[in-house]
Amino acid sequence: MKPSAGASAGMKLASAAVQPLTGIGLLVASVWALSGLDASGKYVMGTGVPLLVLCLVRYLVHLVLVLALVVPAKGWRMLRCQRPWAQTARGASMLLATMSFFTTLHYLPQAQATAINFLAPLLVLAVAPWVLKEPMRVSRWVAAGVGFLGVLVVVRPGSGLDHVGTMFGLLTACILSVQYITTRRVAVDDPYTSLIWSGAVGSVVMLLALPFIWGDVIHTFVQLSGWQWLILLGTGFWGALGHLLQIQAYRCAPASLLAPFVYLQIISAATLGWLIWGQFPDGLSWLGIGIVCMSGITIAMVEWRRRNL
Repeated sequence: MKPSAGASAGMKLASAAVQPLTGIGLLVASVWALSGLDASGKYVMGTGVPLLVLCLVRYLVHLVLVLALVVPAKGWRMLRCQRPWAQTARGASMLLATMSFFTTLHYLPQAQATAINFLAPLLVLAVAPWVLKEPMRVSRWVAAGVGFLGVLVVVRPGSGLDHVGTMFGLLTACILSVQYITTRRVAVDDPYTSLIWSGAVGSVVMLLALPFIWGDVIHTFVQLSGWQWLILLGTGFWGALGHLLQIQAYRCAPASLLAPFVYLQIISAATLGWLIWGQFPDGLSWLGIGIVCMSGITIAMVEWRRRNL
């Protein structure tokens, strides 16, 4: 999955940017890690692991790893935040997006599911005048409209994509846009604080749900092979690694420079989808994916030029 605390903190960390090539390299590594998360989740769900059990393990492993890495280096002060309710809302939206996207991946190839997700930042730009009190820009609406047309090409009739998966994909994009907006609200906190809170909120919610899914948890844990256990635990590892790499990327390079490289995730998603499941987008799907990506890249460049005039 995608989009993280690191990406949202890009503007806050841009002032410390001094190594743009390192930042680009770290961001590219992060999108591969996040595609690894998506592929791992898709794989274990295909073996019969229930969605809620997957989310339980994904968030608990994420939280343990992040705490083990961040707290010894920066102390327990990283747990303190200035806007706990905003952090809770962000963590809840992230959990919902995770559930929705894993459901999408259950029905759709990874590349097409990832392409639909790219609609989320365009939706944020489209509603920014009302939600974020930012200036009204026709260019943002055009970008969102073009991006949506690209998604329609990807999910067109005759594409062979499952309608349920398509609906969950669009739902995921909407939830992710809410996550991005709430992330703006917590930009006053250190990115590592937001990273910890995102794992903590998801973990607490899933632990509260544990009595209701206990039977599924026991059944799943008993049935899994060693290889399947490794992939399941890998969902938390790849998620934590991807977010940590993004944070470091935005410490090295400004968000305006890195924004276009986020779309390289379609390459990692398509590659893993092809290698693991033999699923590769056809020509028209690539056309739609290209439209979505170019729409996002173009508006990122327009916004960068506007800020630097």
